[in-house]
Amino acid sequence: AYFIMGRSENSRNRIFEAFEGGMRTKAFDESKLSDPSLIIYNPYLSFEDVDIITNGDQTDTVYCFLKEGKTFEEALMTREFEPDAPNYTPRISGILNYRFDKADFDYKLSILKSGNGRPEACNRYFYNYVPENGIGHFIHTYKCDGNPIPSFSGEPEEVSLPNSAEELAKVVWESLNEDNKVSLLVREVPLSGGEPQNIIINKNK
Repeated sequence: AYFIMGRSENSRNRIFEAFEGGMRTKAFDESKLSDPSLIIYNPYLSFEDVDIITNGDQTDTVYCFLKEGKTFEEALMTREFEPDAPNYTPRISGILNYRFDKADFDYKLSILKSGNGRPEACNRYFYNYVPENGIGHFIHTYKCDGNPIPSFSGEPEEVSLPNSAEELAKVVWESLNEDNKVSLLVREVPLSGGEPQNIIINKNK
């Protein structure tokens, strides 16, 4: 599951749009798009039996590295937090590796963030997980409100997962701040090899 929030008019003026092999963010009203640099990107791309989900254009970086036979970690070692002083928004990324022959998968999460708000220091963290039934891990960009906004800290949070993609989409969407929530993707991939299902909810319609 991946969602986006918006504090500014420019950031709130977005929707998720699916395309073959991925999903993009797109301006809902093109006439109101003032700066696309950090808000228009591919949050989700698929490469072979791998799903890549991130909060920025590092999705494309990971995709290109995987095509070259390189790794998730190698890709993100070439990137750092967003250049949006004074917040220096962390780049968060996730990758899911499916093993359909074993009806199994594993996943990794990452966060790239400034060293306590210092732009000269980029700290890169990686987390590897063996899946457990009913358990997921949640990583987000910010710890709380502030000026500047403090980056997420600590390990990704352990969360309970419901039994279906529809339930997960409902729980997540209803839990988000009504003023700031923008779009949500929940992707369900049957390990039996069946057709994946994407649930997309856009506040702008």
